[in-house]
Amino acid sequence: MDTHPGTRPLRVTTTNAFASRWLVPRLKLWRKTYLDVPLSIIGADRVMRLDADEADLAIRYTRSAPQGANREIFRDRFYPICSPALLAGRAPIQRAGDLVGLPLIHYDWFAKDQTAPTWARWCELASTTDPRAQDLRNVALGFREELHAIDAVLAGDGVAILSDIVVADDLAAGNLVKVLDLALPGYGFYPVYLPDHPRRAVIETFVNWLGQC
Repeated sequence: MDTHPGTRPLRVTTTNAFASRWLVPRLKLWRKTYLDVPLSIIGADRVMRLDADEADLAIRYTRSAPQGANREIFRDRFYPICSPALLAGRAPIQRAGDLVGLPLIHYDWFAKDQTAPTWARWCELASTTDPRAQDLRNVALGFREELHAIDAVLAGDGVAILSDIVVADDLAAGNLVKVLDLALPGYGFYPVYLPDHPRRAVIETFVNWLGQC
């Protein structure tokens, strides 16, 4: 481990949503044990190059293991999720068709990903057991950024298809709830770093810590 007080921060890049909603709230736990290893968190939805010295460690978010990855830390699933306040006073939601009339929130996904966890794909899945799922066309809000969609959901503005990993803390706290237990497959979180990185021991300590959080 690095122990010199002038140690350069370990630069970790990952998606903006994962950094903001999952990683940053846990950094205090890292500092309790590894106070001598400062971190620099780089939220970026573009793929930052490690060979160009943009970061020391990347947490890639992809369907399958990217080049250079030798393990998967997490894999998420996507559920229709909203604030419990949005459901107050309504009859219990038991099937997809019961969402008709609720405002839906959409956000952009990777343009080339034909299997992205969108409302259209969720409705297609739900319609196999409830034909009324095809009536869910009332998209009230659309966002380019996932984080903005999450903020809108937390504010009670509607229901969105969200990652159970990214909003795990809000689900655990009861700030958000899964409207139905019907999920689309998600993506894996993969740590990637140069195999000959001079700080490989520190990087692997951080990766192991992530997997235990």
